[in-house]
Amino acid sequence: MTWTPRQRAMLAEMGLSTWGTPAPCVLPTPPTAPLVTPPAQPKTRPAQQKVSLVQPTAPSASSVPSAALPIAQRESPLHQVDWAELQAMVSTCQACALCKTRTQSVVGGGSVRAHWLVVGEGPGEQEDLQGEPFVGKSGQLLDNMLRAIGCTRHDTFSDGREAPPSHQVYLANAVKCRPPGNRNPLPDELQKCQPYLQRQIELLQPRIIVAMGRFAVQSLLHSTEPIGRLRNRVHLCQGVPLVVTYHPAYLLRSPQDKAKAWVDLRLALRIAQGEDPSGAPNGLFSG
Repeated sequence: MTWTPRQRAMLAEMGLSTWGTPAPCVLPTPPTAPLVTPPAQPKTRPAQQKVSLVQPTAPSASSVPSAALPIAQRESPLHQVDWAELQAMVSTCQACALCKTRTQSVVGGGSVRAHWLVVGEGPGEQEDLQGEPFVGKSGQLLDNMLRAIGCTRHDTFSDGREAPPSHQVYLANAVKCRPPGNRNPLPDELQKCQPYLQRQIELLQPRIIVAMGRFAVQSLLHSTEPIGRLRNRVHLCQGVPLVVTYHPAYLLRSPQDKAKAWVDLRLALRIAQGEDPSGAPNGLFSG
């Protein structure tokens, strides 16, 4: 592949094998009200309970892996690239050892006009082979989940109607290459891929982010809190409202938690529509 002089200069500055220090997710305080960290949630959530907008406190170095810690802000060369340049950079990336075992990198999928961003953990076997995120059984379940709230990863709905950006979803992962044997991403791998994900958020400018699974949460919120403690709350990442839920692969193993994931998606839907994130959603998706 032939790089332009601007791309070569950016790659030389970043080093490829050492990405330097990426910019963190910026968590600004909304102008209308202060952010309040809610108390520990009770085992049962009463109907019509208000959902708080929260700003996570900085975790201590003793309790969080280095890749999940907040990182000093600085201007990164990635802030200058467009979608095509980002795709090219990810496809040839050699920043970590995952480049040695991948079939191909998986940047993302869906419309770049989408108002929704769904972030998973990392490509699996089928994603690695096809170059698309969320395929196979977990992808089918995710499509069912999105369909249940009137959204799609495609430009059109299943009946052929054009899908407006407010109903379109862009899909991405915390790491862009498949960890061997579908193992969990390592802290260093999450850190090296984090600038890519941050640039995707900057380019997409979504109205809502849905973080699916604990490694998506680590990358986006710099938190190792369990998913169960982060649900039912609206977080902020790079100024964008973010809702935490379970990964579809987990739901296939633990179908009893589908009801909780449905609540999370309904919360995200209300946020995306500009509604007050309160109330008690109900219903279930199939799959």
